[in-house]
Amino acid sequence: MNTEEQKSKRKNILIYNLLFVVVCGGLFLFLWRAPEETTKFLPNDEDHATFMKMDKKAAEKFCNDCHLPDGVAPLPEDHPPKYRCLFCHKREQ
Repeated sequence: MNTEEQKSKRKNILIYNLLFVVVCGGLFLFLWRAPEETTKFLPNDEDHATFMKMDKKAAEKFCNDCHLPDGVAPLPEDHPPKYRCLFCHKREQ
């Protein structure tokens, strides 16, 4: 390999490294500026105590018992899909 080919190869490697750093930096800034988590936690009260010990998917099967429109604590109309409650509403520590 002659010196011109080596210089060209080094230049390409430098360009790829700089491109990698710029993409990683952009991704870091995007994630850094993400909004705070605002979703309410699953209440740690007597009504929800049973579900704290259960697997998430098993516990979610019981959410509709109380949170349907005609239930004890209906969800607002603009609430997102209601099939993965504990995906957003994490359990309190």
